[in-house]
Amino acid sequence: MLLMDSMIDDAALPAPGRPRAAVVRDFAASELFERTFREGMEVVEEVAAYLDGDGRRESKLLSRATALAYASESMALTTRLMQMASWLLVQRAVREGGMTAEAACAPRYRLSPLKPREEPSHPDLPIALIEHVVRAERLYERALHLDGRMYVDAEAEEPVNPVLSQMDRLTAAFRA
Repeated sequence: MLLMDSMIDDAALPAPGRPRAAVVRDFAASELFERTFREGMEVVEEVAAYLDGDGRRESKLLSRATALAYASESMALTTRLMQMASWLLVQRAVREGGMTAEAACAPRYRLSPLKPREEPSHPDLPIALIEHVVRAERLYERALHLDGRMYVDAEAEEPVNPVLSQMDRLTAAFRA
């Protein structure tokens, strides 16, 4: 099941003034997380089965240059999926109480942005590999969006104390 980007429900994501740990706990307990986790693990399993089965057979039939491109693409795909799976497992650990939401906020658990690319590295790569790469990239981008909203955007949205803000304005006005 592919979730559409438009299906990302921001209800469990930061609202101004909410602590990041609360946002993380809410997301981990949400249906959005459950669907994302389920889809992420399905993609990991499907790609692993492909690379160990049909993909392995297909790669043996490729020219040397295409086989090298296949190896590079499959390694990048595997790395991307493992990063995403690790991120999902951290969120699940928060959900199940194996990790605190505060610990999950550590920078080492953040996803890195994907390097933009326009086309596969070789025109003769098997279409099944390309389809897995595209699907994994879409899923990773959604996870990256969620990661950014929960951790990066929440950091930038530190609550503003309206009283202190007004006092600062008054102080600045009387200095002039």
